Amino acid sequence: MRERDIDPSYGMGQNFMTDRTVASWIVDQLDVRPEDTVIEIGPGMGALTEHLVTKGARRVVLVEKDDKLVELVKSKFGHLAGVEVHHADAIRFDLRSFYAEQPVKVLGALPYSCGTEIIRNVMSHPSPACRAVFTLQKEVCLKLSAKPHDHLYGLLTLRSQAWWDIAYLRELPPDIFVPRPAVDSGVIAMTPRPRVGFPVFEEKLFDRLLSHGFSQRRKMMRNLLPKNPDHAWEDLAAKVGFNPLARAQELSLRQWVDLTNEYDPDPKKGHGQSGEEVFDVVDENDQVIRQELRRIVHAENLRHRAVHLFVFNDAGEIFLQLRSHLKDKMPERWDSSAAGHVDSGEDYLTSAVREIEEELGIKTTADRLKLETTLPAGPGTGWEFVHLYSLTWNNPLRWPAAEIETGQWFAPEQVDRWIRQRPQDFAEGFMECWRRWRKNP
Repeated sequence: MRERDIDPSYGMGQNFMTDRTVASWIVDQLDVRPEDTVIEIGPGMGALTEHLVTKGARRVVLVEKDDKLVELVKSKFGHLAGVEVHHADAIRFDLRSFYAEQPVKVLGALPYSCGTEIIRNVMSHPSPACRAVFTLQKEVCLKLSAKPHDHLYGLLTLRSQAWWDIAYLRELPPDIFVPRPAVDSGVIAMTPRPRVGFPVFEEKLFDRLLSHGFSQRRKMMRNLLPKNPDHAWEDLAAKVGFNPLARAQELSLRQWVDLTNEYDPDPKKGHGQSGEEVFDVVDENDQVIRQELRRIVHAENLRHRAVHLFVFNDAGEIFLQLRSHLKDKMPERWDSSAAGHVDSGEDYLTSAVREIEEELGIKTTADRLKLETTLPAGPGTGWEFVHLYSLTWNNPLRWPAAEIETGQWFAPEQVDRWIRQRPQDFAEGFMECWRRWRKNP
């Protein structure tokens, strides 16, 4: 540090690890494999990096904000095969391009001053990461991994644990850092919470209820949460399984999710599609020949009709949805902004107007939808005749949790690369629509 005139910044929360044994152990917890892309946040003086670059990851991305430190990182590691150095602020570092680089793992000894903001950026749902190991202020580690009734159990805990399994791995003493911090540190590991077997829930409603419930920790929830239109509070508590006099910190994650679903007015909450829906079965010329149940149409690969919609913002990005694990076909794959079957007796355009409202909350009219192209029924579309429409939209979106787990905006070039490298991440019908649209965007 003296040689390079590096003075640790108190404002940036810079404390550099000096214990090589501990640093090696932390990197080991990431379980780096040859196929991995690893992103290290804030390599600093390279305490973790010098162990990371020996693990044989396919790609190592080092993200450093400090002007002097980034030059040090470049000189020490930038020449190594597969290593790239980004001079960037991790709070705003864009991970969307890394969906094409999965599996992605994240590592970082995060600064005390902004560690939670960095985690909020790189680990907010959705994220391409499949595992992360972070060194943070011990209190923050304990908040992230807290259990009900813990005094640190709160908003940060539940918002994080809703999507991630978080394990507190160990405590780190102050004397292994320079300069010596005034508090202990800790190490946590984060892995995606499995969605199968866990209830789907409306994320914005969940967050809103948490904000009410934890607004005054000493008060009972019954005095903080809005009135439920369908249940008296005592009945609601009995149904979810908590004491009607409980405070917010006494409920488990699962109870908060179940409580959210009791407040959710969506009649389809928690349920996938019904196999008893009726579709028009069509011939090779897209002419209706009879009606049949959804489950039979799919089981027998009968020709039928569907619409796909591409929603763009003014930046030219497209919104993609991640299909719920409750979907009967291609669950947990990325798909068009909105898509659905044409109901029996319905035309394509009417179906498109209905689907975009049902799936994304966009109320629009038929004249605002642009017909981009049509696709013939075949194996690539799931034996659907498809009409593809587009719309520009810049307002907030909302979606039913039973159908869509989450969504994200992507630049078309990011989608192109992602499809080339990981076609298995996408619903086949979307890829057919995308290829056709890219020929004449």
